[in-house]
Amino acid sequence: MNLNRHLAVLIMPFLLWGSHSILLTQGVAQDTAVLIEALDPEVQTAEWAIQWWMPRHEEKLKELKGLDSVDLLMIGDSITHGWEGGGKTVWKKYYSKRNAFNIGFSGDRTEQVLWRLDHGEIDGIAPKAAVVMIGTNNTGHRKDPPEETAAGIKAIVDQLGEKLPDMKVLLLAIFPRGESADDELRLINDAINQRISNLADDKRVFYLDISDKFLEDDGKLPKSIMPDRLHPNPDGYEIWAEAMEPTLAKLLGEK
Repeated sequence: MNLNRHLAVLIMPFLLWGSHSILLTQGVAQDTAVLIEALDPEVQTAEWAIQWWMPRHEEKLKELKGLDSVDLLMIGDSITHGWEGGGKTVWKKYYSKRNAFNIGFSGDRTEQVLWRLDHGEIDGIAPKAAVVMIGTNNTGHRKDPPEETAAGIKAIVDQLGEKLPDMKVLLLAIFPRGESADDELRLINDAINQRISNLADDKRVFYLDISDKFLEDDGKLPKSIMPDRLHPNPDGYEIWAEAMEPTLAKLLGEK
């Protein structure tokens, strides 16, 4: 067990951001600690993903070797993966000339991203910036406590800093999900976002929340932007790119 990526979950949480290992304690014996999946690097093991997940990883390693350079990384789950699907036209408009490399994988949680970053997907490159959005599957698949998912996200940000210390990280708030503002899973994501906003130092890590760009005034998430109330359609990807563009251009040194 890698102790730097595990969490001791005890009775009352006090979040300490000093390392990947986050101790939640109030004087309870350490032997009550349990493994925190969000911090434990792991491949996809879901039956539906077995046929494509590792081949995609291997294909991304091959693609990476064929690139002259990478200036922009996109790191995440199916929402980021979708730049190759519903967001393809928007990607071409905004990112094709920016030497961008997409390593979003459908179904990924924080632990899969940690595994992939440790297994070659960012080796041998020197990007100017990375866009990171991950965590909604920790919420949707297991309803992980917000502090655990936030710990996994911090571990990813830390790992990027260790491997690519000169790269700027644009950490995005997890996009809203569910129809209404009081949707259970959206509330969990909101709580994660509150925690990860504190990771920004505005030097290497920058936090951006564009959630309001997708929502109606009453907080509802319209199907016209995210038909399943989770994944953007082409219009949603356009909204994403446009909302992110001013900040991203600055991080890339274009403004």
